[in-house]
Amino acid sequence: MQKTNKIAFTTRNNAAAATVATRLGGQAYLDNRDNSDHLPFSALVTVATDHLSGITQELAPEGIYVICERVIKPGKAGCYGLFPMMRHPDLTHEQSDAHWRDVHAPLALEHHIHMTHYLQICVMTTLHGPELDGIALCGFATEDDVRNRFYTTEEGVKIIAADIAKFANLKTSPRRLMAVPA
Repeated sequence: MQKTNKIAFTTRNNAAAATVATRLGGQAYLDNRDNSDHLPFSALVTVATDHLSGITQELAPEGIYVICERVIKPGKAGCYGLFPMMRHPDLTHEQSDAHWRDVHAPLALEHHIHMTHYLQICVMTTLHGPELDGIALCGFATEDDVRNRFYTTEEGVKIIAADIAKFANLKTSPRRLMAVPA
């Protein structure tokens, strides 16, 4: 499993996110829906950098994080289901993350056979914003695949939902985004 420590930030300013990602050699994921007011943010940027001067609270009022990226399934994607996650209240960050990495990841690979790319972003430190524990990027070829072929079977829906409830707080975890790489 490939791991990389980076900085991530979230914002509602998609244009600025794309610009900063390009300037710093990072990756932007943008939810381009016309109305994103119901979402916790509309852009996620990840970047390997040792200079935070371009990543300010003004640019990223929704959150700035030190992260570790885990590539669970390498590949390309045209669209991502992007899932911000807060840990289950009975678990520590380390316990939640271990379950997500060691138990959930293999289940996801088994029950999301149309998934072309799977990246786990483990939040190691929150510099600003909500205390997220992670963000899952579940990549598929198309938005239609994310919406209509996310699960392999109906039984898989139940298995994945039951497992997520073991390590994530379903009440406080923010809503899913539909993001495209920029």
